Amino acid sequence: MEMFFYGLMQRAFQASFLISLITPILGLFLVLRRQSLMADTLSHVSLSGVALGLLIGINPTWTNILVVIIIATLLAFLRQIYRTYSEISIAILMSVGMAVALVLMEISAGGITLSVTQFLFGSIVTIHKEQIWMLLGLTIIIGLLYLIYRKPMYVLTFDEETAFTAGLPIKTMSILFNVLTGVTIAVIMPIVGALLVSAIIILPAAISLRLSKSFYGVILNGMVIALVGMLSGLVASYELGTPPGASITIILMLIFAIITLAKYMLHYLKFDRLFNKSQG
Repeated sequence: MEMFFYGLMQRAFQASFLISLITPILGLFLVLRRQSLMADTLSHVSLSGVALGLLIGINPTWTNILVVIIIATLLAFLRQIYRTYSEISIAILMSVGMAVALVLMEISAGGITLSVTQFLFGSIVTIHKEQIWMLLGLTIIIGLLYLIYRKPMYVLTFDEETAFTAGLPIKTMSILFNVLTGVTIAVIMPIVGALLVSAIIILPAAISLRLSKSFYGVILNGMVIALVGMLSGLVASYELGTPPGASITIILMLIFAIITLAKYMLHYLKFDRLFNKSQG
């Protein structure tokens, strides 16, 4: 039994390390592109993929990946249609995804409700070797794509019209980014839960933006913050018996509060010194 728990926690820490490498990259682009809610939409819609997999007896992760790829593509398409009101596409797909998930759970006569609940809140027990390998492959893909296409993505993020004028395939790039985000959510959702997976993607980048002005500095700081939050949250989850996603999110919010308060205090002290100097 002791060896079982040792292996379980070992996989949990391995997953935490890999997740910490990719979430700041995706999270930063989502924040800068004002698409933070897209991660929330994909996490909610992915429940229909989980419900479908459990209903037909297939590994929910694979059906989940298929569903989020379809939804991510539709999201990019609807964003082009409702260019001025892009939040409409988020509202439409989130509503449809949740509706499909509820219908599939009802069709199963409640037989998969317990399993879906596990995906809602996440569980350390759901971490298997297959997921570690999937996370490793995803980390390598996202890392390579970032190194190769970081400059085009940088242009696309800050000025889509300039990217279009420069001949960049903005539609293809947007779809691929959405798909990568969706696949990432599908893979890490069983670990941290569907309800809070978007927070775990967005928060490290959002916190890091308070610490660094440079693009690369935000990503590097975000990786450190994500790793601290993931590891601390998993330990707290294991010790207290709380859901991992909730524990990680609370830790990240505490980090955000501490950094914000520290920056406020430093700004106040700096202003106070300047004021006293001018008075003297």
